[in-house]
Amino acid sequence: MTSSTSHHIRGQFEQCIGIIRLASVEILLLLDLRVSEGKDPRWFLEQLDTARLGLGGWGPVAKRLNLNDAEMSDFTLQLRLLQQRVPQYESGQDVSENQLIAAVRFVTSLEHLRLQQPLLSYNTDLAPGNESQQLQAHKQVRAIELIIRSLIMQAWPDQVRLNNHLKTLFNADRVRRWLKLGERNDVLSGMMFSEMAQMLVDKKEFSRYYSRLFNDGTNLTLLVEPRKTLQIFLDDIRQIRNALTVQQTLTSAQLLMLDNYYGQISRPIQRAFEEGRTRINPTGLMAVDASELHSFWENAQKMDRQTGGDLFEVRDSIEKPTQRAPRTPEQRDQLISGTLWGAVGVMVLAIIAGGVWLVFSEMPSAPAATVTAPVQAPLPETRDKPSPREKLTKMGVTWDENSLRSAIDRNDTRMTLLFLQSGMDWKLSWTEQAMAAKNDEVLEVLMRYPQKMVEEKPCRRFISTLSHAMSNGESLTSVRKQFLAAFCTVPAVVKRQKREVEQATLRAQAQPDESNKRWQSIQTDIYDVIR
Repeated sequence: MTSSTSHHIRGQFEQCIGIIRLASVEILLLLDLRVSEGKDPRWFLEQLDTARLGLGGWGPVAKRLNLNDAEMSDFTLQLRLLQQRVPQYESGQDVSENQLIAAVRFVTSLEHLRLQQPLLSYNTDLAPGNESQQLQAHKQVRAIELIIRSLIMQAWPDQVRLNNHLKTLFNADRVRRWLKLGERNDVLSGMMFSEMAQMLVDKKEFSRYYSRLFNDGTNLTLLVEPRKTLQIFLDDIRQIRNALTVQQTLTSAQLLMLDNYYGQISRPIQRAFEEGRTRINPTGLMAVDASELHSFWENAQKMDRQTGGDLFEVRDSIEKPTQRAPRTPEQRDQLISGTLWGAVGVMVLAIIAGGVWLVFSEMPSAPAATVTAPVQAPLPETRDKPSPREKLTKMGVTWDENSLRSAIDRNDTRMTLLFLQSGMDWKLSWTEQAMAAKNDEVLEVLMRYPQKMVEEKPCRRFISTLSHAMSNGESLTSVRKQFLAAFCTVPAVVKRQKREVEQATLRAQAQPDESNKRWQSIQTDIYDVIR
């Protein structure tokens, strides 16, 4: 990196940090925390955690900010990534490209937050925009899409084999739909950006066909794994592409983020082209005339109208729609129970019908004129005990997730148990307030029904929240260990936590202060529980 480039990156980074500091003051005021000035990312994260404790959990914080659970989780995750990259910053300090990317990504999160919460009015402009920057963004998104398409075609040059491979990855119906939407004999032209990107970053596909081009050690290093870095970059680009498709003007933060993403993605491909390892030339793709560029975006708008928009995020791996989730033990019990009770009901009806037939067949015949209808004695009324669901209804409790979450938050073990006995699912993220308040009773009730915990990939948020709580002096209690052992011992989570320990160790060795040593100890303690 040249001196002028380093100076330019530092200037852009300091602009981002200045925006984040000013925005943090407004955000914290909305969360009932008054501060005179904003400080570093780590300080902001600590203040948010203080607000969480004061308001009673991340749920109330998200409500104040007009964010849903997923948006709140993404906001805090991006802030944590920034504070890991830049815990503290002094003016004039050297700044890497990854630190700039982490900062500008969080600025775009602040822009989204401001759109969701009209009470926030902070400014996120990095520099005055112009038409040439917007035009460059259109070219960069087009080039990235064509790079992805060319990489797939390079791996699968035969269209018939590609179609069959896509049927295996997705299904035949989707392939037929793509062929119908796209150009003749070109299945990729009928796919949305996210679907092609998904093929690129899928674990098996990436390692088999594309990793040799991207694993150069100098690009895509924001996260430990280049594939994961590429995944989050492409999902951000999907959202930028959606904005351009409906002719929105990109913000200065989006322009800066896209420019950095394009460099990170195109540089390894350009190097491979110059070394003769691929025929894809990113520089050539950027050299597009106005009519060709207009045609590309006109087709993109047409596809957007036909498909209803590219709404789905670029995931970690391709999930085959034909795969059906296996029944949980409780679901199997309910199915067996329902079948048995159905059989019992049929037998009872058969016995009653047989008894009635016997009564009528044994009665002596009488003259037709004097026939009287037999009077059947009423059967004694039987009444089963009310079900847990009926008990909740009689208590006037609404059958919804919010009622269960409220019961968990106030340590109401009886109501929580009734919900779980009635079959309601729960999520690990709902336990944050109970964990902070040490409401072990209700947590133990939840642990009686681990199969009802249905939150997908809950451990990143759970471990992140736990780590921050421990850094503020809370302990790794036996109940917390129990939850970690129950839900966070899958190989992917263990591997990720091992990387967290390694990164924390490196930071502690580079800067052996009390804070870094404490963070290393926390990550190690969590890893020891789940490994």
